[in-house]
Amino acid sequence: MFQKTVLKNGLRIITVPQKSTQAVTVLVLVETGSKYEEKETSGISHLLEHLLFKGTKKRPSHLQIAEPLDRVGGMYNAFTGEEYTGYFAKVASRHFGLALDIIADIYLHSQLNQKEIEKEKGVVIEEINMYFDHPSSYVQTLWDKLLYGDQPAGWDIAGTKESVRGISRKALVDYMNRQYVAPSTVVCIAGNIPSHKEVVRRVNKHFAGISQKEHRDKPAVVEKQTRPECQIHYRATGQTHLCLGVRGYNLFHPQKFAQDLTAELLGGMMSSRLFITIREKLGLAYYVKTVASFHTDTGYVVTQAGVDNKRLTKAITAILKEYKKIATTKVSSQELQKVKDHVKGKNALLLEASDARAMLYGMQEILEKKILTPKEIYAKIDAVGPDDILAVAKDMFRSQKLNLALVGPFKDKAKFQKLLHL
Repeated sequence: MFQKTVLKNGLRIITVPQKSTQAVTVLVLVETGSKYEEKETSGISHLLEHLLFKGTKKRPSHLQIAEPLDRVGGMYNAFTGEEYTGYFAKVASRHFGLALDIIADIYLHSQLNQKEIEKEKGVVIEEINMYFDHPSSYVQTLWDKLLYGDQPAGWDIAGTKESVRGISRKALVDYMNRQYVAPSTVVCIAGNIPSHKEVVRRVNKHFAGISQKEHRDKPAVVEKQTRPECQIHYRATGQTHLCLGVRGYNLFHPQKFAQDLTAELLGGMMSSRLFITIREKLGLAYYVKTVASFHTDTGYVVTQAGVDNKRLTKAITAILKEYKKIATTKVSSQELQKVKDHVKGKNALLLEASDARAMLYGMQEILEKKILTPKEIYAKIDAVGPDDILAVAKDMFRSQKLNLALVGPFKDKAKFQKLLHL
């Protein structure tokens, strides 16, 4: 069972004890990401995430941050999303103090050295180039752009090469001072840990100097769609990568669990409908998957696949056929139960690890300000019935909600636009 303490300054501390492991994970999350950015500094959240490992007052170089964790076999990294940024270290439980000290140090005391900023801009630009060069990655960027256009929700988390080059040290410092504050920060400690009281004492000591200001909130996402939409990025590839899906529900919607199970039914496992149809029966793709994505203000269900250029129309038609089927024919209790058991079983395996537990509890707190235990989540999953799946699918899988993003050797989107109907 987890415990949560909110300090007077607004900092939230969550502990998730797990005596069956020898590991402990220290995860610090901040409620800011690419949706909080402005056009001219797009990518600033991600660049800042990189720079926090470059040196602090106490540990002036990257080596002085990395080497102590390497010496104890620690795993450590950071990540940036649309609505959050996270920093973590996972170590053997006897090294908990080291992990907490280093993660707190980089979070609060990074120097943001000008020379390191310029070097890291080059690293981030190469990261942008890398994802652009991989069509299966770039089509996901194109998908967000198609859905949300020229607003923060539609921008690449990494920014553009131009925006990254233009970010100044002052902009980074101002952004960090404005967003990395106590009320928007969650410290989640999971694994073989001391008592909750002791963890709170030690976290409070390390984070004593954190600002208590309120952070700036993100702008509302504007969504408007009245007909199917298609966007193509021309590239002379031997395979076309596609994202085909619909707008859906956000994190707070009462039917979010039904939406998630709908995506699992379609393409969440090797015995799912689209895997069987697209790969096993038709042999159209090596990979095909359907996922449900949830944010505080947006959501969608999307199928992604890489298919032979000459068989693209056949693949799109087959995916749409499965969308129509799930929206018109009630799923059997047996198939739905299989998917529920799959989701619960997969989560049970994941949650054997302290880092997965820290993410489960920490991410719920940072995004929803409310935490469900695995048992409570499984109860929500079990409560979804065939009628719920049908109602959700009928609501989502409508022609006017369809969106198709393509990366491949095509320029004329008119012929693909004509395919988008249910």
